[in-house]
Amino acid sequence: MSVRPYRDIFRRKSRQISVGNVLVGGDAPITVQTMTNTLTADAKATIAQIQACADAGADIVRVSCPDEASTAAMPEICKASPVPIVADIHFHYKRAIEAAKAGAACLRINPGNIGNAERVREVVKAAKDYGCSIRIGVNAGSLEKHLLEKYGEPCPEAMVESALDHLKILEDNDFFETKISVKASDVFLAVAAYQGLADACDYPLHLGVTEAGGFRIGSVKSSIGMGMLLWSGVGDTIRVSLSSDPVDEVKVGFDILKSLNLRHRGVNVISCPSCARQQFDVIKTVEVLEERLAHITTPMTLSVIGCVVNGPGEARETDIGFTGGGKGNHQVYIAGLPHHRLQDDNVVDHLVSLVEEKAAEIEKELAEADENTVPMVSPAAS
Repeated sequence: MSVRPYRDIFRRKSRQISVGNVLVGGDAPITVQTMTNTLTADAKATIAQIQACADAGADIVRVSCPDEASTAAMPEICKASPVPIVADIHFHYKRAIEAAKAGAACLRINPGNIGNAERVREVVKAAKDYGCSIRIGVNAGSLEKHLLEKYGEPCPEAMVESALDHLKILEDNDFFETKISVKASDVFLAVAAYQGLADACDYPLHLGVTEAGGFRIGSVKSSIGMGMLLWSGVGDTIRVSLSSDPVDEVKVGFDILKSLNLRHRGVNVISCPSCARQQFDVIKTVEVLEERLAHITTPMTLSVIGCVVNGPGEARETDIGFTGGGKGNHQVYIAGLPHHRLQDDNVVDHLVSLVEEKAAEIEKELAEADENTVPMVSPAAS
């Protein structure tokens, strides 16, 4: 129990698997994934998009493999990628086998459309032969016919049953490097399915509200659905599905995790909505600041508040604070304490400079701490 127990999240205990060199589940950090939308056969364009997503913080990137031209490009893509690649497979099980040979770190198969149990077994054999993990990706929109006949419609029970049925096929083939998703575009259905699956097995879960929509509504739906699950301790890796740039998916994913204090990357800007009390243009200032600070990966906090009603209080809790004052004379806080005044001119440049200096200071302290860490020597070695 921490000093602020209302902030504590107790994660569901799941087994841990590897997706390339990235650990998923157990006590590993919750990872952020996205998916490319370039033609996979265009290796150059796909690699460029993967790099952009990795620069934004993506831990894992999924690539669709709908045809032979796509899997033919996979060796080049996997070799050039800075993060593990998941091959997304639908309908053609042979594409999964080809992707495994090409260097994919994980195979995502949809039980509802991959084919019969024998085809799944062949995919499992390829995964074992080439060191891939597997994600069982159940989707409310493509459930097996017999489950739809049994339950009458997509429902949490049908989705969980689909996942467990295919999990058993993998286990019967002595395969356990598995993570599972039970996605739906309906937030209620997705959350209920994940809650049921979390109770039914100990495998790591890949969270997502599928086909969530455009940037705004998709971000809202994903935040509600995944936020509920993550807050309750359910979820080991996430993907925010947006009809938008994949980089946006990564950013929103990290924002969800940062909001729940589950992952920290970059500058967390705490800002007010602005009102008639504001002493500077809060909205424009924050918009430009977020763009100018996108390159900072060091976890830190910056408060930007338009007036003195809440400004000093928010500044006490942040690394750097900025509060609007009268007659264009504003207050800057460092480590929660008043530090100096700042006029309207060059507010953004000044704050960016302060953040960059603080980030460099934090990174230096971390590096020095690593250098001063004494390696543990085992009794046998001594």
